Amino acid sequence: MNKTKELYEKITNAKHCVAFTGAGISTLSGIRDFRGKNGLYKDTDADKIFDLEWFHKDPWIFYGFMKKFIDNFQNCEPSVVHNVLAKLEKSGHIKAVITQNVDLLHQKAGSENVIEVHGSPKSYYCIKCGDISKENNETVIELLNKNELPKCEKCGGILKPSITFFGEAMPEDIKIAQKHAQKCDFMLVLGTSLNVYPAAAIPEIALRSGGDIAIVNDMETHLDKWADFKFKDLESVFCELDGLC
Repeated sequence: MNKTKELYEKITNAKHCVAFTGAGISTLSGIRDFRGKNGLYKDTDADKIFDLEWFHKDPWIFYGFMKKFIDNFQNCEPSVVHNVLAKLEKSGHIKAVITQNVDLLHQKAGSENVIEVHGSPKSYYCIKCGDISKENNETVIELLNKNELPKCEKCGGILKPSITFFGEAMPEDIKIAQKHAQKCDFMLVLGTSLNVYPAAAIPEIALRSGGDIAIVNDMETHLDKWADFKFKDLESVFCELDGLC
């Protein structure tokens, strides 16, 4: 039997299948990943961009990068991976999509139960007073294009998106993701190098809880030898799955 068809049968026969996704699935939408062959970390100072201490020192380090990134993903469409996962969720075969991504493409594709373990860029808060802002990505981009930083209407402090930076506590969604990992009997691990913890531990939890995993990623991961399925090409695998759905 064709391996992709075997994968499809494994998904459809699972009692609690979940997907765990990383930046690699969005490269098919035109968004560069972080640690891949042509990743953003190859030409940016990654240690500073998502570091909370550096954000307090100079928020332009982050916002200069995010200006391009937000503008990019707002104009991108979901890839075949996003669309197939949404289709599988709608048919009841996938119970949740756990994502490390902050590009909102899962939601754009129609997935409803999206668990964002690295936070979301949909909301902003003040780093000075903690007030939740009414600003959204569109208005923030407008300010950045005028070389202005988004500021709190209440106290004038700098606004920060609700994305988890290094040095910050993980959002509550990480606990929800961990519960799904403990419960699932099959997990799709898609487009992630599994290098960023604690999120990268989620497939490990699935394995320790007796679940099986499939990995589709163009680079090796430390869990490859424990995977029931291992593919490299996301696009070809999901185009085949699309034809089976």
